[in-house]
Amino acid sequence: MSRAPAPHGRTGRPPLTSREQILVAARRLIDQHGWERLTIRGLAAEIGVGATTLYHHIRNKDDLLLLLLHHHIEQVGRPELPGDPRERIVMAATALHDALAAWPWAAEVLSADGFVGLLDESAMWMVEAIVAGADDHGCTPEQSVDVFRSIWYFTVGEVLVRAHSARRQAEGAPFAYRDDLDPSQVPRLAAIGVRWAALAARDIYPQGLRTFVDGLLAHARPEAVSE
Repeated sequence: MSRAPAPHGRTGRPPLTSREQILVAARRLIDQHGWERLTIRGLAAEIGVGATTLYHHIRNKDDLLLLLLHHHIEQVGRPELPGDPRERIVMAATALHDALAAWPWAAEVLSADGFVGLLDESAMWMVEAIVAGADDHGCTPEQSVDVFRSIWYFTVGEVLVRAHSARRQAEGAPFAYRDDLDPSQVPRLAAIGVRWAALAARDIYPQGLRTFVDGLLAHARPEAVSE
């Protein structure tokens, strides 16, 4: 009796079927251990294949992170943007904030001014909406970029501070708030005392964003360039 041919490749491991499988496994590892600890070798072990197999789909870790970012942005609902430039900026910035807050590691990866040049056009709609809103308000191209960058810094800062605070809280190491401050040195802070924790926990991003946008648009006007 002839013997059936032996199967090729490794046994007992699920086959690599698609890039989607890579992204799902990578996101799982990031959620568990953080994006800094993600490695191609570790990802391959998580999926059950050799590391060289992954390089048929991704070039390196940076390429993988960009694929993850694009995949995450694709899952974000794209609202119907209003015609009013100010409201368009606010809505796009809010969508940006919510997308980053849902997965804060993305804010850390994108915390550099040059990130816009790394994204696909399909992932730039929030950036485009903010810049276009500023442009339609009457800003110069330079001012429109400044409007976006200022909103970006404000948004990323808020997301990262909250994410890091939540992480410390989960790890059992929350920030301590002083109740023994010397009123003769810092009278206002001494009066607030430990109430600072409850006050800092409030979500003030929406009203802060609107106030910030109003100030940016009031300052960014064509004649301001020559002042």
